[in-house]
Amino acid sequence: QVGTLHKSLVKADNLELSDQCREVSGLTPEGLGKAEPLDRVLQQFSQLVSSDLKVLGRSSYTLCSDGQLLIRQVLHPETSKKNFLLSDCFYSFYDLRKEFHTCYPSSAAVKDQNIKTMAEYLGLGTDETEEDFGVWQVKTMVAIIVSMLSESCDDIFTEPETVKYKYETGPCSKSETVDSETVIRARGLPWQSSDQDIARFFKGLNIAKGGVALCLNAQGRRNGEALVRFVNSEQRDLALERHKHHMGSRYIEVYKATGEEFLKIAGGTSNEVAQFLSKENQVIIRMRGLPFTATQEDVLGFLGPECPVTGGKEGLLFVKYPDGRPTGDAFVLFSCEEYAQNALKKHKEILGKRYIELFRSTAAEVQQVVLNRYMSTPLIPTLPTPIIPVIPPPYTIATGSVRDCVRLRGLPYTAGIDDILEFMGDATGDIKPHGVHMVLNQQGRPSGDAFIQMKSADKAFMVAQKCHKKMMKDRYVEVFQCSGEEMNFVLMGGTLNRSGLSPPPCKLPCLSPPAYAAFQTAAAVIPAEAALYQPQALLPATRTPQATAAAPPAVTYYPAQAAQLYMNYTAYYPSPPVSPTTVGYIAAPPGAVAAAATATHTPILPQPGALVRMQGLPYNTGMKEILSFFQGYQYATDDYNGLIQLSDQARSVLQAPKEWVCL
Repeated sequence: QVGTLHKSLVKADNLELSDQCREVSGLTPEGLGKAEPLDRVLQQFSQLVSSDLKVLGRSSYTLCSDGQLLIRQVLHPETSKKNFLLSDCFYSFYDLRKEFHTCYPSSAAVKDQNIKTMAEYLGLGTDETEEDFGVWQVKTMVAIIVSMLSESCDDIFTEPETVKYKYETGPCSKSETVDSETVIRARGLPWQSSDQDIARFFKGLNIAKGGVALCLNAQGRRNGEALVRFVNSEQRDLALERHKHHMGSRYIEVYKATGEEFLKIAGGTSNEVAQFLSKENQVIIRMRGLPFTATQEDVLGFLGPECPVTGGKEGLLFVKYPDGRPTGDAFVLFSCEEYAQNALKKHKEILGKRYIELFRSTAAEVQQVVLNRYMSTPLIPTLPTPIIPVIPPPYTIATGSVRDCVRLRGLPYTAGIDDILEFMGDATGDIKPHGVHMVLNQQGRPSGDAFIQMKSADKAFMVAQKCHKKMMKDRYVEVFQCSGEEMNFVLMGGTLNRSGLSPPPCKLPCLSPPAYAAFQTAAAVIPAEAALYQPQALLPATRTPQATAAAPPAVTYYPAQAAQLYMNYTAYYPSPPVSPTTVGYIAAPPGAVAAAATATHTPILPQPGALVRMQGLPYNTGMKEILSFFQGYQYATDDYNGLIQLSDQARSVLQAPKEWVCL
């Protein structure tokens, strides 16, 4: 039976209508301004359907929509954004396009179906002259459904589409198979986002159990990215359509990802972690900043009786370094949202002499922090994966102040070298061989910058004048003339702006050469002023040209067959919280250390503990604060001769007052 046709306009958040929308729909801002808000329209809809069913002596019903977009991509996200709940009928519905293809297998593919093509296949007429927007579509849908029900097909309208009520947490094993067609990467998330916040962003789409994996940076903190796994490729494709939708005031980028990437972040095989996460549908809270002496009883006492931990001590998981030392992090399980909220209210309360930070967490984050970050391998591998190959010897990166280079800023992130050459046009012939250098960020992704070495300063000037603010794809690109020295500063992590050069973060007084001339050699070597870090010593080489000439033979830093130019400055300068006992990626081969002490042939540090390494200093720390910190201890201010027996080269640096290297 066909009931009465009802139509209700929903008041839009933005009453501005495009010309195309006005033409197609016939709507006006004035008409929309008088419409009811969404929650009231849905309430009226429920009442109208219930009254019609009551006349028929029925009470239950299932919706049927033209495709899935209206239910999954409109109603669920909108109601989630406006913080009110949809009735149960919107969590189960029939997709008319799928049902039509099931009933008529010879019809067009589901993705190519629409109301008009389905009606034409059945030979039904469509009255598109109907002035009332949306009415002819609904009338035609009714005719299509009635025609389908008259067919002798038992497989239609039997298995409705479902929308999950809530996201289910759970662990993921590294041995599990994850289809790459079901995974996306979300970028630009607020750092405090939880898995529930991400599930809410994708409201209406079915995320797989334990399918939200928050990505962490090298310091174990969230980096604003997450990998999300959906139940099938159809849901993943719908998720990709939410690219640049907003979470609060921030737009979120959504890209395809692979199952391998998801397992790398979310997968784990630790028995301890698996046992901790075996209790499903628990709310996980991460505690950070715990005293290293804190016990399970201390944590339970801190949380108190108002937020009982699931299983007592079994609901606590302390994170430790490979050598068993505590990291100050712990994960806690709570059986319900109420207990978790009570725990979050204790954010930055004091335990012992330290304030404790509490955040929502996920099963994937537990796997990442406990297994992948602290309990297996160092945060940064011994030799980071190369990013850009060193230029062959005939085509070295230029140095000096001659402004024979140009900088391209604002490139599309998808731009490649071919795009740059096309952008340069006729000036391509004036580029030095192998003279195009793409600048990547520390994550190995395009930064939007590139440098090009031209054959002369005049050629660079002409290119800058001709190509500045020229369009590449859908973006205009800024082109500036610069020198080889300025190019090297940026390639090594520095910044170049109107106020001049800002050196790379690694360019501490004793850590960096002025021009990185080492990269002009056939085999990349350790920079002349880069620090040689050994487990017991930090020995900066001299910074004077005279001492450089007398320096021991250069030690190969990377093998000649795999020489690499790193724009990730952490190749020279370790970042916290790397343990000094586990990091070897800036350590020189033993021969280098032996060469540094050839003048005396004595151990580098005859007295253990003569040098100490400070970690976690505030960025604004100065000499006075450091000396005040060590007040009461004897330290060598100007003369290191009695403390360390070194060659003249090393001593010339160590004797320099106020030259401190703090990592």
